[in-house]
Amino acid sequence: MGLIPYSKQSIGEEDLLAVERMMKDDFLTQGPQVSEFEKDLAGWFGVKQAVACSSGTAALHLAYSSLGIDENSIGIVPAVTFSATANALKYQGAKPIFCDVDPESGLIDLESVEEILNNLNPNQKRSKNLIVPVSLTGSVAPLKGCRILADKHEFCVVEDASHSPGAWREESDGNKIKSASGEWSDASTLSFHPVKHVCCGEGGAILTNSAEIRKHAVKLRSHGIQRPFGPEHETPWAYEQDELGWNYRLSDIHAALGRSQLKCLKNSLLKRREIAARYRELLGKKPFSSHFGLPNEEKGHAWHLFVLRFRKPGRRDQAHKFLKERGIMTQVHYVPLYRHPYFEREMGKIRLPGAEKFFEGCLSIPLFPNLTKGEQDAVVNEIARFIEKG
Repeated sequence: MGLIPYSKQSIGEEDLLAVERMMKDDFLTQGPQVSEFEKDLAGWFGVKQAVACSSGTAALHLAYSSLGIDENSIGIVPAVTFSATANALKYQGAKPIFCDVDPESGLIDLESVEEILNNLNPNQKRSKNLIVPVSLTGSVAPLKGCRILADKHEFCVVEDASHSPGAWREESDGNKIKSASGEWSDASTLSFHPVKHVCCGEGGAILTNSAEIRKHAVKLRSHGIQRPFGPEHETPWAYEQDELGWNYRLSDIHAALGRSQLKCLKNSLLKRREIAARYRELLGKKPFSSHFGLPNEEKGHAWHLFVLRFRKPGRRDQAHKFLKERGIMTQVHYVPLYRHPYFEREMGKIRLPGAEKFFEGCLSIPLFPNLTKGEQDAVVNEIARFIEKG
């Protein structure tokens, strides 16, 4: 058996045909496929607006900018997330403030957010500010709680939903909180990187119910240029740049692949849930349960990642090395952002207890729709050998 990656794209014949057809089209970029992809996304997620762009990072940057985030703003970001969630705030000159996370799930901790909000000085509350809950690993962040806190303090909410398309969580009252639905956030962002649920090669999107956010984001993704004149105008070719934007456009080739992939998303979610359920069955008993914890069982989990949480310090890194030597790739999601030299130089040495607890034991093992039972058995058997080795 060859190398087993922790994740990879799942490309089918229909995906290949979609790209082949696109390569024969007149428009490889700035054609009709992007707008059609946006309609598909809005329909699938049940939102009014979608804006496709060149990456998940670009989606975050466009969302923040479209909400008016600038050098006077702050953004409350969970310490456990990919760098892009905070970096896009820095692109706008804004100040990220790292909050703690739940030590078991890695999701944003509402008590930590509330403590930060209550300690802000009045001047900081006069600007446009953000809370950025991250729906980590495929589990939905406490979006309703974030919305309540945001409304109380006049903050906006942008959900980083890159891990969680199609995910939902059930509240104690029986209501379902859906990721990227637009119900609890001003905007949500997706990534279409190959390891994500929908693969465009590279790409991302903003999902929102705000026509104003869409209008602004569409302009900014193409240099801040808009075409204010209709075809009946004496200069129908005219265009103008009225603010600084970026080249964050998605090509029609990427959009065609994304449209094809989106058709398979429901089936992809089913496969991911089946694989996760089998992992839980195989790894949820002794001797495994004495060495690491498993992700919480959630009906609506999207299972971008399956994260083991090793109980003893140092064992996570030993397991990573052991499995790599045997052709099984794993990953750590994520190093807390405040530990990175870039942020440490600016903020000093920060340690948050929940983030540290989650980080010291977390290890993502292989999970992707095309993972075979034989490959999954190999992963489990090698983990068993690691435990036996001691």
